[in-house]
Amino acid sequence: MKARTAGLLGLVTLLLGGCMVGPDYAKPSVPMTPAFKETDGWKPAQPSDHLPRGQWWAIFGDPDLHELEQQVSPANQNLKIAEARLREARAMVRFNRAALFPTISTSFGPSSIRQSGNQPFLTSGGSGGSSGDILLSLDMSYEIDLWGRVRRTVAAARHEAAATAADLETARLSLQAELALDYFELRAADAQQQLLDETVKAFEAALRLTTNRFQGGAAPKSDVAQAQTQLDTTRAQATDVAVQRAQLEHAIATLIGKPPADFNLPPRPLASRPPDIPAGLPSQLLERRPDVAASERRVAEANEQIGIAKAAYYPTVMLNASVGFEGSSFGNLLNASSLLWSVGASITQTIFDGGRRRATSDAARAAYDATVAGYRQTTLSAFQQVEDNLAALRILEQEAQEQRRAVESAQLSLQLFTNRYRGGVDNYLQVITAQTVTLTNQRTEIDILRRRMDASVLLVKALGGGWDVTELATVDK
Repeated sequence: MKARTAGLLGLVTLLLGGCMVGPDYAKPSVPMTPAFKETDGWKPAQPSDHLPRGQWWAIFGDPDLHELEQQVSPANQNLKIAEARLREARAMVRFNRAALFPTISTSFGPSSIRQSGNQPFLTSGGSGGSSGDILLSLDMSYEIDLWGRVRRTVAAARHEAAATAADLETARLSLQAELALDYFELRAADAQQQLLDETVKAFEAALRLTTNRFQGGAAPKSDVAQAQTQLDTTRAQATDVAVQRAQLEHAIATLIGKPPADFNLPPRPLASRPPDIPAGLPSQLLERRPDVAASERRVAEANEQIGIAKAAYYPTVMLNASVGFEGSSFGNLLNASSLLWSVGASITQTIFDGGRRRATSDAARAAYDATVAGYRQTTLSAFQQVEDNLAALRILEQEAQEQRRAVESAQLSLQLFTNRYRGGVDNYLQVITAQTVTLTNQRTEIDILRRRMDASVLLVKALGGGWDVTELATVDK
């Protein structure tokens, strides 16, 4: 008896210990380069440290932008969707982890049965009888995770929850970047509006000049018509800018969770300059992008699915136990003689399934390969986005300097032609041409500044916005 008990305990210990089948996870390699190509000629920030954690927009030094950005996380509805999905993923971790423990249930119920007197095989002259039964039981069932199927299911759920947490940070960063882009677009529209309003006033003065010269007989009627046309065209351009600004203001209101009718942003022309942004190293980028982290966690999840599929080739071991009381009436239900119990184990092994397990295993391996490829592609896209915006900032800075010289030359040209027209040396067509060239160059200068600010925001987004993979805590919930 002692030997049998010891053997049973040893078998239980062996079963409970179990073993994990399937491949151990190894982080896939990705295409890597020692440095970014477009940093040549780029001016790194001093000191060249990481972006500010969390409030990365602080590097732009804009109080209005800072106030708006702080309203995104608590109010944006798309972000609330991502947060709800994270809670769902964490709940699934708890759901799957529950399989590591026994399932215990209880039942209680009286029953009464009357048998038919005409039931088959009833002896001649027999009659149906009746019986009663009262059962109170406590039942336990437990699957021994001998091959690691349950543990790998829990691990897969944890990896998915971690990936979903990274998805939340990706959504947060995307919404914050979208708000910053809309904000700088709106401020650029304010700058365009200010320029056009000032130009309208200048063209009104030019119209008065041509009108006075016409009335004095020093200029033809065509000069007045040309000045009027130039003025009306510029007024139309100024009105058109208001449409774009209104749409951007509505977009910002939606991002911070407000109806557009309840939101107003006072005009203020774009005047800030792009900050110096530390690009860091490509190897650091893998730790600073939440979308890259999410892709890598899903590779780990796909690896667990291979192990789960492999565990299906091995038998399932179940332990079952029950204890309770059964009596014919409430009076004798709890008597010692009414006690019942049972304990047992079962081993189930699939012998033939028509290739279902092999197909499931092949599908898991194919899904893993696809996830690895997706992880590598996400990494390549991250490198591309950084390179694109580094190049844009470097080239646009040079273009801004060239455009500034073009504006100064155009303004000087306009002044000279206007003075020559007043002196009767040139006709008004020269003034009209100089006005058009000057306004075009001034608007282009504002647009270049807008593009530089946009490229700065996109570079911050491409660098992960100050996020770090260490913020992706292990999900144990």
